[in-house]
Parts: sequence; structure tokens; C-alpha cells
Amino acid sequence: MPLKVHPDIASLSPYVPGKPIEELQRELGLARVIKLASNENPLGPSPKALTALREGHETLHRYPDGGAFRLREALADRCKVTSDQVILGNGSDEILGLLARTFLAPGDEAVMADQTFVIYKMEVTAAHGKPVIVPLKQWKHDLPAMADAITDRTRLLFLCNPNNPTGTMVSAEEVERLLARVPAHVVVVFDEAYFEYVRSPQFPDSLAYVKQGRNVIVLRTFSKIYGLAGLRIGYGVATTEIVNFLNRLRPPFNANSLAQRAALAALGDDDHVARSRTVNAAGMEQVVKGLTDLGFAPIPSEANFIYVDIGRDGRTVFEALLREGLIVRHIEGPMVRVTVGLEEENREFLAALKRVLHSR
Repeated sequence: MPLKVHPDIASLSPYVPGKPIEELQRELGLARVIKLASNENPLGPSPKALTALREGHETLHRYPDGGAFRLREALADRCKVTSDQVILGNGSDEILGLLARTFLAPGDEAVMADQTFVIYKMEVTAAHGKPVIVPLKQWKHDLPAMADAITDRTRLLFLCNPNNPTGTMVSAEEVERLLARVPAHVVVVFDEAYFEYVRSPQFPDSLAYVKQGRNVIVLRTFSKIYGLAGLRIGYGVATTEIVNFLNRLRPPFNANSLAQRAALAALGDDDHVARSRTVNAAGMEQVVKGLTDLGFAPIPSEANFIYVDIGRDGRTVFEALLREGLIVRHIEGPMVRVTVGLEEENREFLAALKRVLHSR
């Protein structure tokens, strides 16, 4: 008998992550591979986090603290909220799924951009909701158009800021105008995975809306600037009411014990965060200049990656770079996303891209 799969689920395509270094080495027999595809911190984790990991092995036979008391307390102190306003996830991706299942009944709507984090559409569809897709405007979220798209069936509005994959940002003033138009029955999801990399003073203070009791949730992660992507730990900050409902679906022990220990240590290492910001700013300048010198016009980014139209089949260039030992991310058509790496990695990427372009 054929499998009975809901049409909404059958319509989805599996998420394809950036190619692992080990896989490319096996495929092509390369001794050295540079990965600039998944927006990871090239400096790696905080030394304090690594120490915490080494010290954590003695308790691995015990279940983790299901309430993550110490980490939630530390995050609440950092965000100036109460600990019952903080929820942890197996990556912030898991919290996106909790939001969809909590707030969407079949046929309910969720507003999102057309070029943004693909998990939004996946989770909304998996919850049998309807993704309402709004085109970007000049590579940014078109907030007036997103407000126009809200109906009585809208329950969620996703705002990735800075946006992935474009790296663009919407300002505090733009967000203020958006929220003035969002009715109370809509939860606004501020996905701020790249918050710590932002340099613009115009970035919105989304936590202020949480403290005002608005129906918003702010998602952040330890996977990016904190360098803990392999441990999968993210968090959300919202009203106690929203967090309470999400916790009714949150799996027990979803934040593992090593992730909790490492995240708590990383949160206290402001020097590592500052160094990571400095390295990223210098690398961003290096890669933008290199791409510009090659005749491209990279989109201005507030994150740790660059989105660029290479003016030709992006898939072909992506595959040619793989053969050079460089992993970037092909998104669609001519668009490629490149993570900012260390100085040497950036230099090797630009040299490899030049070779690929000149060989065509």
C-alpha cells in the first residue's frame, strides 16, 4: 500500500545544509577545504566554553536540567527580564517549530518574506498553516507590504533581522511603524540570530517590546558568534504567557547538559564576542573590497556573511569553487552567500573565485 502522507508534508523539500568539509574531502580527495557556507564563527568557541565542555563529561550519565535553571537565569539577567520569560531550544530552529504548532490551526496564516530563512515556511506548512509570502524590496523586508498582508487568519509574522540570506537590516523606526499596524492576535517573531554582529546604531531594541508586554518573541542563538553550532542551543525571550504556551509543547530535556554548560560559559566571555566582532568587521571589509575589485556589487550586510549576484549561473560557480576546496552557499539563480572567514580564508576564497571566473 502507498504511504498515506498529508499533502502539506508531501509538498515540502528536505532542508539541504551546507556541505560538510569531510564530505567534500572524501568526494574530491582534497587535503585542505575551507568552509564559508554556514555562517559559523571562524574563531570557534570561547575558550571558557571549551573548558566547561571538558569538565562536563562526568555527568553525562545523568539527564540534563530540564528547566535549564542556571542558563535561563543568566539569560534573563542579560536581557533584563524574568527567567520565566526565557525558553531554550535545540537551536532556535526548534522554537520556530514550537511557535508554528502552538499558534497555527489548519488554514491559519503566517506572513514572511520570500527570500528569508527557509525554516519559517517549512514549519508553518508542517503545522498545516498557510505561508503568506511577501517579496523583498531592495533586498530588505518590505514591512508596509507585510502589514498589508495581515488578515483575520494571520497568527504569526516572521522578521529575520538581519535577514538570512541577504544580510540586510530593517531599522528601529521601520519596525516601530510596522508594530503600530500589527493587531494583537498576531505574534511577531524577531529572529535575531546575527544580532551580535550588527554594527548599525539604527538596529531596533526588540526586547523593549517584550518588556512592554507586546505579543512578540525575540529569538537568538549560541550557534553564530558564540561558536557553538555543533551543540544546537538557542533561546527565545517573550511574555510569560507566550513562553508558558510554548513550554506545553517543548520536549523534555531538549537542551542537553553539555550545551547548557558551554552556553553559560560562553555567555560570560565578552572578550571572545568582542574579538569575533572585530575579526568579522575586518573580514567583511576585505571580502567586500575583493568582490568589488572583481566587478561585483555585494549587498551591504549587517551579519557575518555576504550575499552577492555573481552575474551568471551561481550553481556552476559554486561547483567550480568546490573543486578548488572552497565551500560557499548557492541560494538560487546567480546568488551566492559567502560567510566571512579568517583573513587567510577570505584571501583564498577571493583567489579561487578569480581563478574560476577567468577559466570560463
